Amino acid sequence: MPEHVMSIQEAQQLVDTWINTTGVRYFSELTNMAILTEEVGEVARLMSRLYGDQSFKESDKGKELSDELADVLWVLLCIANQTGVDLTSALEKNFQKKNIRDAQRHKENEKLK
Repeated sequence: MPEHVMSIQEAQQLVDTWINTTGVRYFSELTNMAILTEEVGEVARLMSRLYGDQSFKESDKGKELSDELADVLWVLLCIANQTGVDLTSALEKNFQKKNIRDAQRHKENEKLK
């Protein structure tokens, strides 16, 4: 039997509940933007070591890409909650935009053939 699949809406709600109970309150939007930048940097650092040419430092050992990506998603969900963005709706609209804009663009791109 498959594990529970969490919806984006459910993830937003779970983060909000955690922030307002365990976390006490949200950081400011600007602080969360800085944290998001930091977390994306952690993903970049790990990616460069796992898939790029940089070697691991002692401080990088034991880090997992899945955990770093989850940190990025967590802060993104916080920012969405704080700014009133329904990410489910936003992602659906984004797919529509991409489907219209990119319907033939990638298929016709010589570099992608």
